[in-house]
Amino acid sequence: MKKNIIKIFILFYISLPILLFEACGEKTADKKEETTLNRQETKTSRAQLSETFKKYWYNGEAEITSYQLEQARYGEMRDGQAVLIYVTEPFLAGKQVKADESHPDNVSVLKLNSTKNYLTGIYPYSIMTSSFYPVYDDQHAIKISFSSQEWCGQVYAQLNNRENFDVTSHSYFETEADQNLSLEKNILENELWNKIRINPENLPLGQFEVVPSFEYIRLSHKEFRAYNATLARSDSLGVSSYTINYPALERTLRIDFKTAFPHTIEGWSETFKSGFGENAKVLTSKATKMKTIKTPYWQQNGNKHLYLRDSLALK
Repeated sequence: MKKNIIKIFILFYISLPILLFEACGEKTADKKEETTLNRQETKTSRAQLSETFKKYWYNGEAEITSYQLEQARYGEMRDGQAVLIYVTEPFLAGKQVKADESHPDNVSVLKLNSTKNYLTGIYPYSIMTSSFYPVYDDQHAIKISFSSQEWCGQVYAQLNNRENFDVTSHSYFETEADQNLSLEKNILENELWNKIRINPENLPLGQFEVVPSFEYIRLSHKEFRAYNATLARSDSLGVSSYTINYPALERTLRIDFKTAFPHTIEGWSETFKSGFGENAKVLTSKATKMKTIKTPYWQQNGNKHLYLRDSLALK
């Protein structure tokens, strides 16, 4: 009898740490976003993510801003609307997709989904670019994807940050068709929109090789590569302007943002040659801020939530 009691006690003593470990594991899984954030802070410096930053970007909401758009296309100006959706999320570094569960390789990213909608005569354009950029701002964007849909067809391009920049592009144009490219790691224009929101003091200034936005490359049918550019910043009355000038492309992008945190994007302008052949002319596209809301939009997909589009002045 005594031997059986001793055996039971020994088994319980050995099993207790395992039971406690499993219980803690369940609690950790319930705090996916917080665990991911803390892990990344450990890798770098906690000073990089201020309490103000955490309070704004880790409150379970996205920041959505609408813009009135004047877009140059085919040598003419088009009226439309643009939306910038910024939100933090855990990102699986290996697969380079949003993480469903807590994982040691998760990276906390600030994601930007940028959309544009406008008409070219009888048919519409719908454009979306997604940029996934680490909140600790110590490397390039992990992933960028771009798509454009209009009645002639659709175009898709994706960059994955691995040993090099691996780019896959698909187009309905014969000269572009299906491409797989490997690019040296240079500044990505698309990632600069994320860097502005995280730490504009860390924006590159001077002469650099820069990969232009995927939207510009694909819609203007330019070669997918880096081009020499001059990057500059100016500040005036609480608003900063970040300018990227590509001499060889005859293109200049200016992004206006609030100097103070959270560095909201107030608008932008893009001057470039629009159109092809005799219809080509230098025009300037502009986006003017309309409304901003903070909300968990992914939970607001019912008809009862349609009124929220009114709060953004979206058609």
